[in-house]
Amino acid sequence: MKAITLGTAGGPRWMKDNPRDRTGISTAIVVGDRFYLVDAGHGVGRRIRQAELELADLGGVFITHLHSDHTVDLPSLVVFGMHELRYRADNPVPILGPGPRGALPPVSPRATVAPRPVAPANPTPGITEMFDSIVATFATDINDRVLDSLRPSPNVLFAPRDIVIPDSVGYHPTTDPFPDMEPFVVFEDDRVSVTAVLVEHPPIAPAFAFRFDSESGSVTVSGDTRESANLVRLATGTDVLLHEAIDFTWVDEMYEHRSDEESRASRDHHYRSHTTFDGAIRVGNLARAKTLVLHHVIPGAADSGGWSHGRGLFDGEFIVADDLDVISCDTLADSTGRS
Repeated sequence: MKAITLGTAGGPRWMKDNPRDRTGISTAIVVGDRFYLVDAGHGVGRRIRQAELELADLGGVFITHLHSDHTVDLPSLVVFGMHELRYRADNPVPILGPGPRGALPPVSPRATVAPRPVAPANPTPGITEMFDSIVATFATDINDRVLDSLRPSPNVLFAPRDIVIPDSVGYHPTTDPFPDMEPFVVFEDDRVSVTAVLVEHPPIAPAFAFRFDSESGSVTVSGDTRESANLVRLATGTDVLLHEAIDFTWVDEMYEHRSDEESRASRDHHYRSHTTFDGAIRVGNLARAKTLVLHHVIPGAADSGGWSHGRGLFDGEFIVADDLDVISCDTLADSTGRS
């Protein structure tokens, strides 16, 4: 069992001056000859190829939350998958992710005039509705290939499913979006059991972290979150914890000369929705993770050498990931040969 950091950049943007060439957030969890995809940031298809993974071996897609930097290349997987997954009609690829939020988030208190939301008829769709919309948006292309080239439709190659949060948790998208809870099973097959918890990434809700357990190890992916007791509970004893991290010095420098309300609201979001470098290390230590891997790095163009001192702060193996690093549950070696 191993994790491959297909893309390690956080945020819905193409980073300037990006010497490490980080692409959008996406992680492959590999168990034997099968892999499971967590999130689908920009460039995911290219990185799957570069990691020498075969899309035909895809065991499932797991979306932590519906922000665009985690989903923007889901359409390419769905549409291009008609070619790569044409033999999967009898064994469609599951796509699991948040269900509909059910209510719009509150307007920022910094707004002088309330913004007008888009798509008022259905402003907060879940993963199943997102999949249906992708197919509808590309219907001209898809129908050409289904009718003329006899390709199987994405509707038979993929099986989208909204993750149902247990009623006992007391979740509410606005008043209680990340209640204290125990992990719950969202998926099982003959290779892995996948459990999830709600994490803290306002204003979006729900937002999940996932843990993959197999006979050969365990990998936990934080998704986007502040320091989270739920995540600590989910990740306790995991072999590999992949956790987001943000450099708030960069955030402050980006916004220090900007006084407009949009900039202030954006800075507010970063501070209430993400985890610092030190915070990620605290979570890893509390969870007694054997290896802590920082990914979803903000800014995506950051030089990981600036965080290398984390090796002296974390109790186990510590890695600041680049794209296409390979972290094995047993050897803890990456694609560049580092350990």
